[in-house]
Amino acid sequence: MNALNIAEYTQTLGMQAKAASALMAKASAATKNVALKRLAALLRANVESLGRDNAQDIERAVAAGLAAPMVDRLRLTPKVIETVAQGCEQLAAMPDVIGEIIGMKQQPSGIRVGQMRVPIGVFGMVFESRPNVTIEAASLSIKSGNACILRGGSEAIESNKALAKLVQQALVESGLPADAVQLVQTTEREVVGQLITMPQYVDVIIPRGGKSLIERISRDAKVPVIKHLDGNCHTYVDDPCDIDMAVKVADNAKTNKYSPCNASESLLVARGVAKAFLPRIGAVFAAKGVEMRCDAEGRAILADVPGANLKEATEQDWYEEFLAPIISVKVVAGLEEAIAHINHYGSHHTDAIITRDHMHAQAFLREVDSGSVMVNASTRFADGFEYGLGAEIGISTDKFHARGPVGIEGLTSLKYVVLGDGEIRN
Repeated sequence: MNALNIAEYTQTLGMQAKAASALMAKASAATKNVALKRLAALLRANVESLGRDNAQDIERAVAAGLAAPMVDRLRLTPKVIETVAQGCEQLAAMPDVIGEIIGMKQQPSGIRVGQMRVPIGVFGMVFESRPNVTIEAASLSIKSGNACILRGGSEAIESNKALAKLVQQALVESGLPADAVQLVQTTEREVVGQLITMPQYVDVIIPRGGKSLIERISRDAKVPVIKHLDGNCHTYVDDPCDIDMAVKVADNAKTNKYSPCNASESLLVARGVAKAFLPRIGAVFAAKGVEMRCDAEGRAILADVPGANLKEATEQDWYEEFLAPIISVKVVAGLEEAIAHINHYGSHHTDAIITRDHMHAQAFLREVDSGSVMVNASTRFADGFEYGLGAEIGISTDKFHARGPVGIEGLTSLKYVVLGDGEIRN
């Protein structure tokens, strides 16, 4: 495609999405739920053909020398397909928030004032790697009464095309416009440049991918952006804590899966429990081949752990999102130092405390400046599906409009509604 054709193509996508969004905004809850259930059924019925399309992407990625964690993100296994199908059904079972009126209050003038939840309109989503995002974005868009334009990464183009075809089939069979969910069919990068500068058609852009992609979109977009830059998540083991629980949770937070943005990348340990806790988690990490980048105190405590892969942490390591079997480890004086460290080095994504002290837990929840803050639970739970949102469009580290996992409500807006009975202003 040349530049002129790309501009025309993107304009067409925008116009079609805008027209479809008007129909989606007035679609009934029942119709939207039928589409979601139909999509779940189509996904399950097409596991084999989706696997074949995905295999083409995997083969190309491996041949291109894509890093193992990135190839892992590309895989569309039967388990992944079942999870997104369940997500569609979970969304269908949830109440429809569109048209809901909240906070209705009578004013001294006699009017009643409240707020109504309405769809945003059209969102554009630019994402890399994970093809399951196509279904998560599409299903949330349907449930929230929006239209969307999806631009997946070139590395997952065959998988994304196959999934988007099923989405459009489910929409049409349910009496909804096919253009309510459109996938960009070309891998040309210039489409992104066009998409993020069309405020006449696109109401918000949601980038989901590497830091460079998100920085570029945040810099160049002429429409609002819901973003998260990276996931440097922390697990802080407090004094006092249940050591057995701390080992179990810290292990899961790091090793359950290395590639997601909600895996813990940094382990902070209170000095009072460091000698009891660190050798035990160190043995677990050693057995699983996890490299530990430690401060001097942590290294000294871990030095006698058989097979431990220990390195001296650099200043950059405290900021790093490794997405690999590597974790930074630091011994801190206690709660205050842990909170200060997280707020300075963290990415405001997800942070957890393992503690038996209720006051420490409350202080951590109040003072840690992140989209999700947890007590005695693995950071791996920071996910729309696990939070009961049905699915998520992404995890926002912004503070405005949406924060943390972005589900249905994050794709809506509130407008004021006023109910009167002939009142006039004096």
